[in-house]
Amino acid sequence: MKPSHIEHIGIAVNSLAEAIPFYEKVLGLKCYNIEEVADQKVKTAFFMIGQTKIELLESTDPEGPVGKFIEKKGEGIHHIAFAVDNLEESLREAESQGIRLIDAAPRRGAEGLDIAFLHPKSTFGVLTELCEGNKMNH
Repeated sequence: MKPSHIEHIGIAVNSLAEAIPFYEKVLGLKCYNIEEVADQKVKTAFFMIGQTKIELLESTDPEGPVGKFIEKKGEGIHHIAFAVDNLEESLREAESQGIRLIDAAPRRGAEGLDIAFLHPKSTFGVLTELCEGNKMNH
């Protein structure tokens, strides 16, 4: 596996409406997309910085993964996502090296990307996402 770049950094927040102004007014970034990912029980807001995105994650359900994360750890960095060319192959390679997969097969994520997560117990405490496809520039 050889990621090409950090696709995005996911940050769990209680409220997109409260968090977006910090990124726009203080950091001077522009929120270019807000999208709900129903099966992950989140609403996302995206900002571009260089070739990396910041993805803010607001839980739409306290029982969802981001809701549980915030309940346990509070707001903060939730995951880091790496762009890979062949997600399926990258998952098999990680698994063959003893990495625990959360997603055994790719699924659809925000912005039309195919995504899969590696378990933080196998990645030194960092929830790690692999993304493939849709090389959008903003």
